[in-house]
Amino acid sequence: MLSNFFIGRVSKHRRTRDLCIFGMLVIVGSLMLTVPTLADMPQQHTRQTELAQQESQHEAAAQQHETEGHAEQEGEGHVDIGAVLPVWSVIPFIGILLSIAIFPLVAPHFWHEHFPKVSAAWALIFAVPFLLVYKSLAFHEIVHIYLTDYFPFIILLWGLFTAAGGIFIQGTMKGKPIVNTVLILIGTFFASWIGTTGAAMVMIRPLLRANQDRKYKVHTVVFFIFLVANIGGSLTPLGDPPLFLGFLHNVPFFWTTMNLLPHMLVVVAILIIIYFIMDTLVYRKEDVDYTQVSEQEQVPIRVLGAHNLIFLAGIMGAVLMSGLWRPGDVNILGVHVGIQSLTRDGLIILMGILSLVTTREEIHEKNEFGWFPIKEVAYLFAGIFMTIIPAISILRAGTQGAFAFIMRAMETPAHYFWITGSLSGFLDNAPTYLTFFNTALGNFYAGMPEAPAVANLIATHEIYLVAISIGAVFFGALTYIGNAPNFMVKSIAEEQGINMPSFFGYMIKYSLIILIPVFIVVTLVFLT
Repeated sequence: MLSNFFIGRVSKHRRTRDLCIFGMLVIVGSLMLTVPTLADMPQQHTRQTELAQQESQHEAAAQQHETEGHAEQEGEGHVDIGAVLPVWSVIPFIGILLSIAIFPLVAPHFWHEHFPKVSAAWALIFAVPFLLVYKSLAFHEIVHIYLTDYFPFIILLWGLFTAAGGIFIQGTMKGKPIVNTVLILIGTFFASWIGTTGAAMVMIRPLLRANQDRKYKVHTVVFFIFLVANIGGSLTPLGDPPLFLGFLHNVPFFWTTMNLLPHMLVVVAILIIIYFIMDTLVYRKEDVDYTQVSEQEQVPIRVLGAHNLIFLAGIMGAVLMSGLWRPGDVNILGVHVGIQSLTRDGLIILMGILSLVTTREEIHEKNEFGWFPIKEVAYLFAGIFMTIIPAISILRAGTQGAFAFIMRAMETPAHYFWITGSLSGFLDNAPTYLTFFNTALGNFYAGMPEAPAVANLIATHEIYLVAISIGAVFFGALTYIGNAPNFMVKSIAEEQGINMPSFFGYMIKYSLIILIPVFIVVTLVFLT
């Protein structure tokens, strides 16, 4: 009893200490951002006035309808926040990325217990001064990104994670190099049709089970992220969010299939050959003997919970519907949200609930299904979406923002590929795609309505749209946060006991030394 009392007291003191540290971080960080911002307010007010005048002079050319979670100018006199935000306002975003990269290495136990608090701390460090300085404008930006970006993002991930978690591929599959290669290729093929997240969630568990007797598995999971969670989604708007945005903005549905196929095939071929060679060499070192499996141990391959494929199809159908059906908008806290978006989210939630209700518990147990991976993504990306506001806003401001030097550097297709791609690896690749998509339209067809401008871009400067598209999709594999399923695959693998590399370890050991040379090949073959 006495020991329990002291343990309780110690735990209580630790919680108090953690809350104090959390509060101090928020207060100090907010002051660091607020003080220089308040000092700059006179200059910012002047800049806002100039921007408002420019808007009134160019109102007809500047207004355009933007959908599906991307910033839009709403109401009269709305000022482009990205044109007045300073470059150092991205510090909290950099801070949360560094936290994801460093804490799991230097303080793994602290990170496992407190990563939601760290995410919340960085979010508040940005949000508090942002609201103090820009008030209603900041409130609008925050509500906008959560209503139109974060919540649909998490709902879609939750739906796919839940439906895929009810599918169990049973059978004797041993992780030989040829088996692993075929499984990754199957996932790569399906990624364009059920989305990179859907394909990743369906295929990652069978792949991990096939390799449960293997000693070295990290490289297999990494190449799975490269191909299934990213590059495989290149062929249709259903494959990856950036391409879906292009479809919403008048890019024909099958344009991606016809025009990105050669690029995807080259990248997939190179990566799958590298993987097969690497896995073969590692497999020989491990000296795993699968020849001793008796006939009694051989289990035929079959799919349990196959009815969940209907729910996966329902989710993708809801996503497609939201791009084709435009019934109008509703106003939620000053943000215009499409009725089609709310309908889509409701259908996805319904599909997830039906999956949970109709899937036998034993299937979830066989799959080792748990909620931690989706909870981890939800907590971390809640902070990321808050702190990403200035980076995305400044990019959208084009030459009026602090990243004007980036926009002025966009000249050749190779520039569009590398700049769109590099930013997509660290920012949300969907709004990054839309930013440079609009940059290309503005460079070639300024003032022209979007539909004919896109048609002309495809007819006369198609290579620029190709460069933007493959940059946004391919470079999503560069980091764990480059595309939605990356972090979930990492989390599921770690839940299975695989010691995945850290944020920087993933980049230094794998993505930079493998992907960048492949992307150079793409540049030389297709974009010069």
